[in-house]
Amino acid sequence: MGFLQIIQILLFLALVGTAGYIAYGKFKEIYDNINMGKPEVIDTTLGFRIKNMLLIAFGQKKMFKLTFAALLHLVIYVSFCITQIELIEIFLDGLTGSHRLLYHTFDGPVFQTIYLIVINFIEFLSLLTFFVTIIFILRRTTFKIERFKKPELKGWPFRDALIILGFELTLITFIFMMNGGDSALHIQEHGHGYGFILSGALGNALSGLPTGLLAFIERVGWWGHLSMVLTFLVYLPYSKHLHVMLAFPNTFFTRPEPKGEIHNMPAIMNEVKSMIDPSFVVPATEGEVQFGAKDVYDLSWKNLLDAYTCTECGRCTAACPANQTGKKLSPRKIMMDTRDRMEEISKGKKEHGPDFADNKTLLGDYITAEELRACTTCNACVEECPVNISPLSIIVELRRNLIMEASDSPAEWNNIFANLENNQAPWQFSPEDRLKWTEELN
Repeated sequence: MGFLQIIQILLFLALVGTAGYIAYGKFKEIYDNINMGKPEVIDTTLGFRIKNMLLIAFGQKKMFKLTFAALLHLVIYVSFCITQIELIEIFLDGLTGSHRLLYHTFDGPVFQTIYLIVINFIEFLSLLTFFVTIIFILRRTTFKIERFKKPELKGWPFRDALIILGFELTLITFIFMMNGGDSALHIQEHGHGYGFILSGALGNALSGLPTGLLAFIERVGWWGHLSMVLTFLVYLPYSKHLHVMLAFPNTFFTRPEPKGEIHNMPAIMNEVKSMIDPSFVVPATEGEVQFGAKDVYDLSWKNLLDAYTCTECGRCTAACPANQTGKKLSPRKIMMDTRDRMEEISKGKKEHGPDFADNKTLLGDYITAEELRACTTCNACVEECPVNISPLSIIVELRRNLIMEASDSPAEWNNIFANLENNQAPWQFSPEDRLKWTEELN
């Protein structure tokens, strides 16, 4: 093994090790943040969970409610999955200090035909992805798509989307530099290329350049490809694109109940049971009962996993009737605020210790009463989400706290609550008079 090969292996191991260490630290932090939430039992069978994960996360089923956007996304999604095959060879080359290890190790017409088919497929997908990425950039910067113009996407969220799209373009450029330069070198040495169609044509065009320059182009492409992949790995847990990983566990733990079903609070349910049945004994509770959620600690781990899984696509907000009529509620912002609150707490704990308290709360400092009151619980946001997130669950818990803990509700709502308590109906008349209207019927 030559000196340059040893240098390549050491540099490769240093890059991969550093990126892996940094990424692991952030992923561990996210795991701990999700575990800030309260326990929640999701009682489903393994078959139900696998079916949801395969159909929704892997199969992109709910994406196709918007066909054009789904097709664009599908190109990038398939390209992301398929290009990992070529990445396997890059990692093997990095570990062994070799060059196109798979191509040269498994000699024979059958394997090399399969190899060429795979690489050509990757290159055609990569070229298609290049153009699709440009369309995505235009959709966020030039085309007037309403859900990408909302206030919550200003600043970092807007830049985050463009940074990832820039990664895509750079990565594809490096792929063609690597394969094009390598094809040109192969033509100079053997009189023909590997058989790559797109990069082979590029290699033919470059084959007249000096060998040293072609080797430089190929190495820049190889190291650039590897560096972009590792950069993406480090950047991923800081980005909304974390959904490429969390969509799978999030759909795996999809709640089984019908969308929009609101669970009764045990403390309230037991009180009602005791009113209806004097023989019912209210179970003893440990500590003070809190109604609803005021901060992320009061939400369940599934609510917090939802927040980290949010793709910020805005389909929920586009479908929200409250948002459409100009109200401040945006289901996407609810999820982004929940995630930002977890990140703020995590940062404070790292700087000031595990007992950090900043006297802020999710309710009030991030999400306002005006936003919560605008929700009609119509369930449109839950129905539209392509990865089975439920902003409604968080909204309901925060609104319960607002009303039952802070006694903060409009006068019109208080009248309804009083009627429900006294008359078992929203209207102000006695239950005995409820069927009086039937007396006028023949």
